[in-house]
Amino acid sequence: MEVRTRFAPSPTGYMHLGNLRTALYTYLYARRNGGKFILRIEDTDQKREVEGALDVIYKSLATAGLTHDEGPDVGGPCGPYIQSQRRDTYRPWAEKLIASGHAYYCFCTEERLGQARAEAEKKGENFKYDKHCLHLSKEEIQAKLDAGEPYVIRQNIPTEGKAGFDDLIYGRVEVDCDTLDDNVLLKADGLPTYNFANVVDDHLMGITHVMRGNEYLSSAPKYNLLYEALGWEPPKYVHLTPVMVEVPGTDEEGNPITVKRKMSKRKGDPSFEDLLAQGYLTEAIINYLALLGWSPKGEREFFTLKELEENFDLDGLSKSPSVFDQAKLNWFNAEYIRKLSPERYLELATPWLAQVLDPARFDFKRLGELLQGRTEVFNQLPGMVKFLAELPEYPLEFFANKKQKSTPESAKAALEFVKPVLEGIEDWTEANLHDTVMAKIPETGMKNGQVLWPLRIAISGQQSTPGGAFEIAYLLGREETLRRLEKAMERLD
Repeated sequence: MEVRTRFAPSPTGYMHLGNLRTALYTYLYARRNGGKFILRIEDTDQKREVEGALDVIYKSLATAGLTHDEGPDVGGPCGPYIQSQRRDTYRPWAEKLIASGHAYYCFCTEERLGQARAEAEKKGENFKYDKHCLHLSKEEIQAKLDAGEPYVIRQNIPTEGKAGFDDLIYGRVEVDCDTLDDNVLLKADGLPTYNFANVVDDHLMGITHVMRGNEYLSSAPKYNLLYEALGWEPPKYVHLTPVMVEVPGTDEEGNPITVKRKMSKRKGDPSFEDLLAQGYLTEAIINYLALLGWSPKGEREFFTLKELEENFDLDGLSKSPSVFDQAKLNWFNAEYIRKLSPERYLELATPWLAQVLDPARFDFKRLGELLQGRTEVFNQLPGMVKFLAELPEYPLEFFANKKQKSTPESAKAALEFVKPVLEGIEDWTEANLHDTVMAKIPETGMKNGQVLWPLRIAISGQQSTPGGAFEIAYLLGREETLRRLEKAMERLD
């Protein structure tokens, strides 16, 4: 049997990291087993649809390297792959369920349903449809249909017994049927609900394995009742734990604690597009996401997408929620950045450097050499180099450094020594700056650090910089370096 998996997002405008991880696992399982990975767009809830969202889905999957074998944009034998374009597909199956007694017409108005919900709330109960329309006679139903009364089609859940399914992670999951609601299968506008469309489409598209978030664990028993009623074999289920974030909170007594909540774009958590825009590498994001809920065999952490295809298995999936750790992602990203060729690093870094530096004035190639080993995320670069464009304000205390045995007083003497040395250098290269100054320091009786530390502070205004005093002086150029030295000396007077 060929493995067929599907990723079925709603076109809501961005790729949530939890959704991307689901797509990744679904893709990897298909590839590991030599199967097909299908993209299906679930747009039956058209109130939530965002213009242009379909293009975001295509672009996100393509950027991540998750190539689908069938889908709206590539076609396939089971199309169309957009649910709103399949609306005529679902009604015959809903009517078949009505004929077998597993579904029924419901003509209840929003007013009646609203009253029933309000009464349930007063009693502190969860609302559950009371099967009011199940008891209508055939004649009453036909009369209402002939009169054009709006209706939905509801699933007829048994009132006794159990409903359940087998999950490849959680094992057997069962619930009492009397706890389940008669959910709507076909809405008044003729479109199917998410639950019903999933069942019909998964069957007709030959989906063998369904991987989705474990928030659908409670819905899956209803799905299986539909499969049984239609005489279809259900797919294998793999319910994935959510991706969480840790945020500040309080306990019952108001004390500060750290709490976990599900990632949410509405609460400011980043989407895939956000991370890319911040300067994270796709390869690092995918590698990190793969490990959020899956543990490979052994201690290995770094995988290319191809290596993930070869190593992914269901045995490594966790039953516990995973926590998105920005610091760990930063570490992954930094490791991937270090592995870039210098040329590729410079290509990616240049747009960020150009936000604050003039490429015609500064040696970006040299900057790239200095920055590559220090870069975690590319959006850090403007802040790391903006001191080159304009000397920041800095306190005189920066000149004090116990390790370098530097004080504001010794710094003044060091700058008075080094300024004329630098003024005498016409060939303004790093090597010449280094050799000339280092050759003169012994004449002063000062240690190297007592000269180089205040020089770096004077021309950068920073205690931490990419490169030392000579690299910065070279990048600034002779005129700007001497101007900044003069300014520092005036402040130290």
